[in-house]
Amino acid sequence: MVGLVVLLESCLFVFSTSRAREFAKSGMPHLLRPILGGAEIIAALLFLIPPARTIGGYVLLVIFALAAVIHILHGQPDVGGLVIYAAAVYTVLAAYKS
Repeated sequence: MVGLVVLLESCLFVFSTSRAREFAKSGMPHLLRPILGGAEIIAALLFLIPPARTIGGYVLLVIFALAAVIHILHGQPDVGGLVIYAAAVYTVLAAYKS
């Protein structure tokens, strides 16, 4: 379920015009949205495939950490959603290894 939610949110982040307008107001480089969002989509798809779940999960954790750092560096310290997504992915990875 976590993988589907991350995939949906990633697709909205990349393909939604309203999210594009919102992102444009952030002052972050425009190229960042498709690069970070596209990588997140690929990682979420990998996370949904059981043999690739570990790779996809770790890539998602790196992407969430990178996104949090970018937000903080741009004066947007509210990264709670990213922390929750990271915790959910980490929980799935921990359960998958057991």
